[in-house]
Amino acid sequence: MDSSNQAIKQIPMLIGGEWREGAAMDPVNDPYRNEIVSYQPRSTRADLDAALNAAVAAKSVIAAMPGFERAALLRRVSALLLERADMIAEVMSRETGKAIKDARGEVVRSQDTINLSAEEAIRIEGEHIPLDGSAMGAGKIALMLRFPVGVIAGITPFNAPFNLAAHKVAPAIASGNAVILKGPPQAPGVVHELTRLFVDAGTPPGVLNTLYGPDVGPELVRDPRVDFVTFTGSTRVGAEIKAVTGLRRVALELGGAGQTIVHDDADIGEAATTCARNSMRLAGQSCISVQTVYVHRAVYDAFVEKLVAEVRTLKLGDPADPQTDVGTLIDERTAQRIESWVREAEAGGARILTGGKRKGAQLEPTVLVDVTPSMKVVCDEVFGPVVSVLPYDDFGAACATVSDSRFGLQCGVFTKSIHLAVQAVRSIRTGGVIINGSSTWRTDQLAYGGVKDSGIGREGPRYAIRDMTEERLMLLNL
Repeated sequence: MDSSNQAIKQIPMLIGGEWREGAAMDPVNDPYRNEIVSYQPRSTRADLDAALNAAVAAKSVIAAMPGFERAALLRRVSALLLERADMIAEVMSRETGKAIKDARGEVVRSQDTINLSAEEAIRIEGEHIPLDGSAMGAGKIALMLRFPVGVIAGITPFNAPFNLAAHKVAPAIASGNAVILKGPPQAPGVVHELTRLFVDAGTPPGVLNTLYGPDVGPELVRDPRVDFVTFTGSTRVGAEIKAVTGLRRVALELGGAGQTIVHDDADIGEAATTCARNSMRLAGQSCISVQTVYVHRAVYDAFVEKLVAEVRTLKLGDPADPQTDVGTLIDERTAQRIESWVREAEAGGARILTGGKRKGAQLEPTVLVDVTPSMKVVCDEVFGPVVSVLPYDDFGAACATVSDSRFGLQCGVFTKSIHLAVQAVRSIRTGGVIINGSSTWRTDQLAYGGVKDSGIGREGPRYAIRDMTEERLMLLNL
């Protein structure tokens, strides 16, 4: 098998530096055309054991590699990425139904993730702890040093299959760890192309290993040879991982409800445009996608009018068309589930101002009003192109409503008042508050993650490396 062929139909695993075919293969479907685009291996327990053994053997090799060499490796990956960006974006669009312009944007943006990881590879610091503050410590020297944890299991989702995989692999290698990457079943070709970049850049055998299919994930996170688990996906699966990993550390980037507050002093046109585009971009398949907007009653009607007008400008169509703004959901079953939530809300009194119709795996960008807090489209994660708008009278009460959600990933607040902005940051329990922006904002160097049902830990190369290394005390008795 020629693994360098971009038209490859049979995706291989990478185990111990060798490409390995699966004993059984599962089809991967294009959700827009409803046709098979490739076949992925169904990794077995034997494949998992081989990958774990390879990672355990390689962890000392990558740990011993100097930081400047790990940084150089990642820069080679970044250079190859730019050469292959268009091809990788096409694979992503076919596998996931993502609009091609968004797919290419994700791939090119991933250069930041990899380059930032390269920079952090030479900045992993410990600290000196002064001991002269006590008689017992006087005259001694204490240092806290950082070392790689060993073997990292990374499990990634379909909605940003390239960049979120890069957020697992690049910091892990930058900090001197071996990795087993379990990619999403909907986008194995994207994970394969990321893996090829690392292989072609000269990653030592066993440092990066890939597994696929539905069977090995639970066994991977349970295995004691794994020292750290980093997962992006649903709250349900995140809770299952936390329950079986015992005393080992985890980083869990889970769901959100995408709340945004628009106060009466905000630029309503800017807020409406931002919320419209950030609720429908990626067909709403982002854990920080704008899902619920709380708007001060004084500007509610004006905001809704502008929001609906902007949503209606978005083009729904063929993901391969550069003019398409909104592609498909990941599959028709997901589109049916979201459609049923919209119909349930409508039956409960909500009104659809635009959208709401489904064709196959595509759902029209949908705006709902007259919703209630108990409706699924408000209190659960829709993960689709649906936004609900609710009025409020008191800013503090709106902040309390957002903070009381079981989710706590990110929220947005539009206001010109620095007093209200600080009030929101102080009162809303969430991983991030975006002032004069929506919940949908992330740049790759920032600490990104949530609290409550939205997860544990933070991503972003510097912060991921902090989790992927462990402290060790060195005490010098002199």
